[in-house]
Amino acid sequence: KFQTAGNLVKKVKSIMKQLPDWIRIAEISVDNRNSFELSNGSSIKAASTSGDAGRSEALSLLVLDEAAHIENLDELWTGLYPTLSTGGRCIAISTPNGVGNWFHKTCTDADAAANNFNLTTLQWDIHPDRDDDWFKKETKNMSKRQIAQELMCNFNTSGETVIEPACMEWLHTVVKEPKYRTGIDRNFWIWEDYDPSCNYLQVVDVARGDGADFSTFHIIKLETLEVIGEYQGKVTPDLFAKMLNQIGREFGNAMMVVENNNIGYTVLDKLAEFGYPNLYYSIKATHEYIEQHQAEYRTNAVPGFTTSMKTRPLIVAKLEEFIRNKLIRIYSTRTVNEMKTFIWRNGKPQAMKGYNDDLVIALAIACWVRDTAIQANSRDLNYQKAFADSIITSNTTFNTRVKGQHGYKRDNILDKMTEAKDLYKEFMWIIK
Repeated sequence: KFQTAGNLVKKVKSIMKQLPDWIRIAEISVDNRNSFELSNGSSIKAASTSGDAGRSEALSLLVLDEAAHIENLDELWTGLYPTLSTGGRCIAISTPNGVGNWFHKTCTDADAAANNFNLTTLQWDIHPDRDDDWFKKETKNMSKRQIAQELMCNFNTSGETVIEPACMEWLHTVVKEPKYRTGIDRNFWIWEDYDPSCNYLQVVDVARGDGADFSTFHIIKLETLEVIGEYQGKVTPDLFAKMLNQIGREFGNAMMVVENNNIGYTVLDKLAEFGYPNLYYSIKATHEYIEQHQAEYRTNAVPGFTTSMKTRPLIVAKLEEFIRNKLIRIYSTRTVNEMKTFIWRNGKPQAMKGYNDDLVIALAIACWVRDTAIQANSRDLNYQKAFADSIITSNTTFNTRVKGQHGYKRDNILDKMTEAKDLYKEFMWIIK
C-alpha cells in the first residue's frame, strides 16, 4: 500500500518537473523518495494506510488511491476527515470492489446527493484508443467479476459475494413491493395472502440480544418456493414468540423452524408454552429432522435447527444452489441487499463488517429444511399412502380351503374346519 502511494508521488513529481516555466509557480526545494517540498512551502508525501494515517495534519488535498481496496477505510476515515476541516478537499479514486465498503457507500451517497462528494464515472471506452475490438481482446481471459471490476465500473457484480454476479442480477429482476406492511412495527412484509390449499414453512432467526442484529423470519409457500412473507425487526423474545405463534397459525400452522441459539431457546420455550402444533425438531448429533410427536419420546431430540461450523457451509451451499437454479423466488429488497454484502471472508461465508446476514441465514436454513427434512417427510407419507392404497384396493378372495393360507399348524386347522363343516350338515335337521 505504501509503495502504491509512493508511485503516485513519483508521478506528480515527474509532472512538476516537466511543466513549462509559465505554468510552474515554484521549484522543488526538498526532494525525497516518497515526498517533496516546493519553494513556496507546499508539500506532498505518501502515507501508508495505518491507523494513525494523516492524524494531526491540516491537509489541503487528500488523495485516496484504490479506495475500494483499502482495508478498514471506514475506521481510517474517522481519523482522516478532521484533517480537511480547514477547507481541504478529498479525491477518492478506485475501481469497484463489491458493495458495502466505504467507497461503495460514498459513491452511492454522492449519486443521491447525500454527501459533499461529486461522483465521476469513467468507463473503459472513454479512452480514445479503446474500441470494441480492444474490449473483446482484453476480456477474452477475464471472468465476469473481473470485467465488472476493472472495466465496467459495476459495484453489484465486482465483489467476492457468495452469490454469483449473474444470479444477483436475476434476483434484482424478481424483487417487487410487498402487498402489505404490517405488524407491531410495520416490518412484517406480505406479498401474498394465505391459501388454505397450500403448505407453508416459517423459518426464524432470533437476534443475539446485543442490539447489533435483527430478529427475522421468512414464510415460504412450499408448492412454489416463493417467499411470500418476511419480517426484520428488533423486538423482545416474548413479543417475538407471540408474533410467531399468531402468524404461524394464520398460515395454516406452518412448520416453524427456529434457529436454536441461546435466545432462540427462549423463543422455542414460549412457543411450546403456547402449544404451537408444528415445531421443527432435530437429532442432536446428526441434525436430522424428526417429527414432533416422535421427538417427545427421544432424549437426543432438540427443538429447532442448530447452525454450527458443520451445518453453516451446508445450508449456505443449498441457498446458493437454489438461487443459481432459480428454484426460489425472493421478492424482498431487504434480503437481496443483505446478499450483496454476504461475502467470503477468510474462506467463510459471512456478512461484511458492519452489516448483517440474519435474513440470508434464515433463508439458507429454509432451503436446507425444504430439500432435506420436508422432502424426506413427503417420501415417507407417499410410502404410507401407497401401502394403504395397496390394502384398500386389494380384492383377493381369501380361500380357506387352499393349504398354506393359514399360519402355524395350518394342516390341522384345515382338517378341523372340514370336520366342523361335516358336523354342520349332520345336525341341520335339528335347525329345520
